[in-house]
Amino acid sequence: METKITIVYDNEVMEEGLWADWGFSCLVEAKGRPQILFDTGAGGPILLHNISRLGLDPGAVGIVVLSHLHGDHTGGLQTFLEVNRHAELFVPYSLRAVFPGRRVTAVKEPLQICENVFSTGMLGDIEQSLVVGTEGGMLVIVGCSHPGVGSIIDAASKLGEVFGIVGGFHGFRDFNRLKGLSLICPCHCTQYKSEIMRLFPEQCIECGAGLVLEA
Repeated sequence: METKITIVYDNEVMEEGLWADWGFSCLVEAKGRPQILFDTGAGGPILLHNISRLGLDPGAVGIVVLSHLHGDHTGGLQTFLEVNRHAELFVPYSLRAVFPGRRVTAVKEPLQICENVFSTGMLGDIEQSLVVGTEGGMLVIVGCSHPGVGSIIDAASKLGEVFGIVGGFHGFRDFNRLKGLSLICPCHCTQYKSEIMRLFPEQCIECGAGLVLEA
């Protein structure tokens, strides 16, 4: 089953006409599964602009997953929900908000979100990551990796062999934990991006809004 991941919000852009901003969001698409928006960036207008510019339909999203409760990952949520009236939410259990008419799952422990898509649960009581089953193995999508990239990979490995990781690697510098991966896409808040790309030139892909990954 081919999976497509489109970066719709990031500090960098890969395509003219998109807007860069401090934050992260990506859209996960696969045949037979609901479209999943992972995080919503820092600002709704930028999120919706980039989604529209990329030819995507915000109304087609069936599930929204929030990795953690920092504004650069949740700031676009309310604006997005104004144009999408039906998406189900998977949010950190500590979120104290009401979403009338929505189905909301408060995530604490690992769980299955839909077919071949899982949450690691709130690792370190801080952040959940998405684990997507693809033909090539398990692909991990992270927000900022506050619990640690190694801990996230370990949790995801319980679901199957991890071949790749995409998202923000905040403060991460235990580069040996990336050995053996065939896809590494450091985004958003990654502080040592240039070092990671130097160490893993064949595996690394530069991130930015507009990037499309297929697995």
